[in-house]
Amino acid sequence: MRVPELDEHQRRVVDHPGGPLLVLAGPGTGKTTTLVEAIVDRIESRGAKPDEVLALTFSRKAAEQLRDRVTARLGRTMSTTMSSTFHSFAYALIRRYSPAELYEAPLRLLSAPEQDVVLRELLTDHPESVVWPDSLARALGTRGFAREVHSVLSRAREKGLDGVALQALGEAEGLPEYVAAGLFLDQYLTNLDSQGATDYADLIRRATIEAETHRDELRARIGAVFVDEYQDTDPGQVALLRALAGDGRDLVVVGDPHQSIYGFRGAEVRGILEFPTAFPRTDGAPADVVALRTTRRFGPRLLIASQRVAGRLALPGSIPEEARSAFLAPEAQPNPLGDGRVLVRTFDTERAEAEHLADLLRRAHLEDDVPWDQMAVLVRSGRTSIPPLRRALGAAGVPVEVASDEVPLVRDPAVLPLLDALRAVVDLDTRPDEGEVEHVAPENGWSLDPARAEGLLLGPLGGLDAGDLRRLARRLRTREKEQGKAEARTPRTSRDLVRRVVVEPGFLDGLDGPEVVRARALAQLLLDAREALRVGASAEELLWTLWSRTGWPARLRRSVDLGGGAARRAHRDLDSVCALFDVAARADEQRDHVGVRAFLATLVQQQIPADTLAERGARGAAVRLLTAHRAKGLEWRLVVVAHVQQDGWPDLRRRSTLLQADRIGEHGVVPPVSTRELLMEERRLFYVACTRARQRLVVTAVASPDDEGEQPSRFLDELGVGVERVVGRPPRPLSLPGLVAELRRTLADPETSEPLREAAARRLARLAPEVRIADPSSWWGTRAATRSVEPIRDPGQPVPVSASVLEAVAVCPTQWFLEREAGGSARAHQSANLGELLHALAQRVAAGELEPAVEVLMEHVDAVWDRLDFRTPWSRAREHDRVRAAIGRFLQWHLANPRELIATEAPFTTVVALEGGEQVKISGYADRVELDADGHVVVVDLKSGRTKPSNRAVEGHVQLGLYQYAVDHGALADLAPGAHAGGAELVQLGLTDGGEAAVVQAQDAQPEDGPARDDLRRRLDHAAALLRAETFPAVAGQHCRDCSFVAICPIKSAGSVTAQ
Repeated sequence: MRVPELDEHQRRVVDHPGGPLLVLAGPGTGKTTTLVEAIVDRIESRGAKPDEVLALTFSRKAAEQLRDRVTARLGRTMSTTMSSTFHSFAYALIRRYSPAELYEAPLRLLSAPEQDVVLRELLTDHPESVVWPDSLARALGTRGFAREVHSVLSRAREKGLDGVALQALGEAEGLPEYVAAGLFLDQYLTNLDSQGATDYADLIRRATIEAETHRDELRARIGAVFVDEYQDTDPGQVALLRALAGDGRDLVVVGDPHQSIYGFRGAEVRGILEFPTAFPRTDGAPADVVALRTTRRFGPRLLIASQRVAGRLALPGSIPEEARSAFLAPEAQPNPLGDGRVLVRTFDTERAEAEHLADLLRRAHLEDDVPWDQMAVLVRSGRTSIPPLRRALGAAGVPVEVASDEVPLVRDPAVLPLLDALRAVVDLDTRPDEGEVEHVAPENGWSLDPARAEGLLLGPLGGLDAGDLRRLARRLRTREKEQGKAEARTPRTSRDLVRRVVVEPGFLDGLDGPEVVRARALAQLLLDAREALRVGASAEELLWTLWSRTGWPARLRRSVDLGGGAARRAHRDLDSVCALFDVAARADEQRDHVGVRAFLATLVQQQIPADTLAERGARGAAVRLLTAHRAKGLEWRLVVVAHVQQDGWPDLRRRSTLLQADRIGEHGVVPPVSTRELLMEERRLFYVACTRARQRLVVTAVASPDDEGEQPSRFLDELGVGVERVVGRPPRPLSLPGLVAELRRTLADPETSEPLREAAARRLARLAPEVRIADPSSWWGTRAATRSVEPIRDPGQPVPVSASVLEAVAVCPTQWFLEREAGGSARAHQSANLGELLHALAQRVAAGELEPAVEVLMEHVDAVWDRLDFRTPWSRAREHDRVRAAIGRFLQWHLANPRELIATEAPFTTVVALEGGEQVKISGYADRVELDADGHVVVVDLKSGRTKPSNRAVEGHVQLGLYQYAVDHGALADLAPGAHAGGAELVQLGLTDGGEAAVVQAQDAQPEDGPARDDLRRRLDHAAALLRAETFPAVAGQHCRDCSFVAICPIKSAGSVTAQ
């Protein structure tokens, strides 16, 4: 092997005469090469034997690479391992010095999920349980409390405290939670001993005890200790090093305080900053410090940008000023990849960000010849960012690989249908009360509610699409209305009926149709699996039953045969399913994971993505998608740091607050981690992400124009590069589907010149034999339209029309049809949930069921508030304040309203004849029906929106006008016989700029022969004609900006679609 050429700073490290030495090494400064040469120098030039040198790292991969490089430099193999991880060395130390009879079998190291299961089992209520303070009673048994306990136990042992010491600390400081945690720690360790197991924190603690006991022997055997990535050490590992190589012995540690990013695992940047005084020389002077200054990874532009971030990181401690100044002033060596380039971009939406990111990666590969495996996309959070990016990039034709342990298996979209089905089998007998839709989940926190039942039917196991589900619900609802009328009871909701399809045997008896057949097959499958569970089937056997008896495997095979993006997605999904079966098989073999419920409980615990016991890398030439934490120590030519958002990066939330694990110190209670310290760690993580690039760095974020939308992080500005705001979606992507789409667009455009259209046709003809989507026979619109033999609406019955239908059809018939009739779904806004809350409370107040007091009603709001999903914490708080204000306005208006209330949420229906002879059936619900002093009906519509229409717009308001028209034609005759409409009102409760009182917008009574009624009848005639003819043309307008169906709109060109 060629001897590397070292610079003067690296040579100082290699030639260091001995004693403690701290090497400050920034990214790309050759720290590993320096470490290898220092070890080789000890062996070749100073006469040390290989087994007298110990090199410690933090990962298996790093240990293997270090060992291989030393072996190659020496030109011979070695019998000693020499290089290992801290935990491997600790494990070997314990096994060496522990009595042979202590463990019946080799000591087993628990993985994070296994450790969580043990913790939760010990935290369950039983006679020997530790008694926790009363203030924690409501938290006991929750997963969050188990995580808090885990943090306390780990932190205590990192600081060298056992159960007795932790208990004493709690008593001295008046913290009863520490007293209970100390007792629990003893119970926990006793449990591990009985299993012949240990966890990571206790492994280091036990090894330190053994090292202290056998200090002289170990120091005589190990002459020199080298430590890589020293900034990642925790106090427990520092104590182990002090036992091995303290008191001025030969100890060389290499690290970068700017890359200390594992505080959540107990690492403390203080360890490297105070190394000179923590490990003094034999004469008592501080340890020597050398800074490596020459970076070889990237050019000056990338160096300048990264140093702007590093310049905001504090470096307190005992590092000498000369070494500190040298470390903070690195120099870039001439790079074969050039000076480098840094881009910072923001996008309107997360979807646009993903589309542009895919376009950037493909262009870098196809235009700049950057190999796929020389590109990476880094994110802050693997749980929230990796799954959608993975699918979006894959759909755009970018090969993506995620380490199999980067995302917890329980969060993988491909395995969720199987896991939900397995949960349904376990909890199939958990049913809500009669007529109840929202219900309390069982003790395990999961139940087969209507939403999950719909998910099973719509998923790959059920095989229904949205249209099938809608037709099934209609059939059930029709039957339910007939039965309810016969039995004189209120019909159950459609969602409840759909749920009963899955949980009640025979519920579909008497119905037919393809959607009924598929739904019945799913229900029977779950029942059969339930019976298999009853007779003792394992989790693996049940999963195989659920998987093999559906059409899902065949669909995946067909996708593989199609090739392209569909094949990649099918292979990825199949890999995930195989991983699930592998976990189930292993769980069935372990003595502490017996039973399907235990298997599910264990799987749900997998909240820590990386499993250091079984880390598996990515395969093939593909773009790596991983977290910034996982990227440490790696490098690529092109790096995209994606979705750098405010409140997400930096994440300034305290990692543990209930039990205050961060306050446990070596010599007592310390102040909690400050916001500044959290900001420093988040900035260090951002620095690590940005320094992974060798040639090109791209940092992206979403800058939403919406009030509640995401905003970029402050870190974007810290790079000192101008932020480029990108509006809209990218041009045609450089992919085969994109090429076909452009050729098709050119061919179909009548305004394109004939020669160009012919050229497009020739290219499509050349592609068609090999590319299915280029074949015209596969295109929409190239075949004759199909029409049903029977119309959807009975020609002999009136056309049903509601206010929402009338308004939606007037805006865009196509949009209404796709969303309401064809089973499409638009993303529901959170304001819809808030409106339902206000309407429900208003109805109960009007009925006398609730006291008309703001605080009383807010108690009901708070009871369900945590179930609502908000984009940001500040929007959650803002909406909570808005709901409180809306309730206050409603109560003030309600109590002062002089009219007589005769009904709330009143259904109404009436049939009217139009001038052309067509009959329409007008139906709907009125929030409030009131009588004024003259005995006229006033319909009131409560509004919870942030804005209101103009008073002029209210005069022609379609919904209010239709209410009045229906009243005048007998829709509410049963409530107010003979009464006519006396007007209608909008009561605005949720205005953001409103005062303390509700804004009432009234529409005067409309005479039958007035212009308003004439316009309303024209609208009804138009809507009825469209519904009867079953023709729904598309209409362009401002509404197209927020339409969910632009991609398939016949009058719109949507461009590329990458999110699937």
